[in-house]
Amino acid sequence: MTSNDNLQVDILICGAGAVGLAIAAHLSEKYTVAVVEKHPGPARETSSHNSGVIHAGIYYETNSLKHTLCQKGNTLLYEWCESHSVRADRTGKLIVAFEDSELDLLHEVYEQGIQNNVRDFTYASSSQIHELEPHLDVAAALWSPWTGVIDAFGLCRSYEQVALENGSFIAYQHELVQVDRRGDHFASSIVDSDQENTQIRSDMFINCAGLAADSIAAMVGYPLDGGYTSDGTEIPILKQTVNRGRYYDVVDPSITKMINRPIYPLPDHQAGGLGVHLTTDTDGGLHLGPSMEWMDETEDIDYRNEPDEIWSNNFLQAGRKFLPGLTIEQLAPGQVGYRPKTQKPGESLADFLIWTHEGYTHLGGIESPGLTASLPIADYVSKRL
Repeated sequence: MTSNDNLQVDILICGAGAVGLAIAAHLSEKYTVAVVEKHPGPARETSSHNSGVIHAGIYYETNSLKHTLCQKGNTLLYEWCESHSVRADRTGKLIVAFEDSELDLLHEVYEQGIQNNVRDFTYASSSQIHELEPHLDVAAALWSPWTGVIDAFGLCRSYEQVALENGSFIAYQHELVQVDRRGDHFASSIVDSDQENTQIRSDMFINCAGLAADSIAAMVGYPLDGGYTSDGTEIPILKQTVNRGRYYDVVDPSITKMINRPIYPLPDHQAGGLGVHLTTDTDGGLHLGPSMEWMDETEDIDYRNEPDEIWSNNFLQAGRKFLPGLTIEQLAPGQVGYRPKTQKPGESLADFLIWTHEGYTHLGGIESPGLTASLPIADYVSKRL
């Protein structure tokens, strides 16, 4: 773009992750859409730095957005992947109790899944566990046959392709620097890597900025600690926290062949996630993670995972619960991901935040199962416009 270019669209979306691009693909069927993204391409943050699991809606509070949108997304995502040539494997997932002392907690997870009407969710018999995972030795396990793994980056590329085919304008390496509400529309300024400025006029503004969603909300003019607008509309707390998750990869092919599907321990929601689990991917890889590390505002986002003796030993101990013979030489630092959360340390699991006000739509705390729920989130947002 050249300096002082101008663009006029119905909808401006900030953020080209899975949710932003799914919304663009959906809304561009009816509206003119522009997407602005500061990175050189799609899905460079939360959307591609995760376990790549298609969730079934087990853990979440019944009738919450995470529950209902994840469950709808589970079906829709498999259908989308088949029709758009995105790699996805319906592997199923085991949730395990390693010791008898964990059986009560395992039953709590089972009851939550049953209350959520998770499809075909059941206890696995000892013979079924052995048949599914011959090398796994656990006290008991739950079986979720509709859980799977997906090529997350490929999914985002497929959303991007549909959005572009529908005439969307996507500006990569452009950063949103100003948003002004002017009567019935928004005037936004974006700059490229050469500091060339473009003005975008939009009737609606959708904030899908992920880790930066609260910063963008502040730019639009909303207080992050909540309150009320001049017209009396209640503003929810928009401030986010960030939770870092490291992964370690199993690099010994003889070990990767021993596991066929994701295997999860019991969740620890107050710690910020579902615990260090063992996951396969669509390329045949095997991964341990993520860790759960609450970050403060002074820490930078850093996607490097440098070798570290303490973390290596932590992951080795976590991995040996699944594979007792695992050695330190069979592990190597993998990816690092960051989760935007409306939940604070020590609090229970928080729901997605999807809030609209006079043409502005805010998507906050879109962490897992955001990838699975991306298509229903797009439909949900569409109906609220």
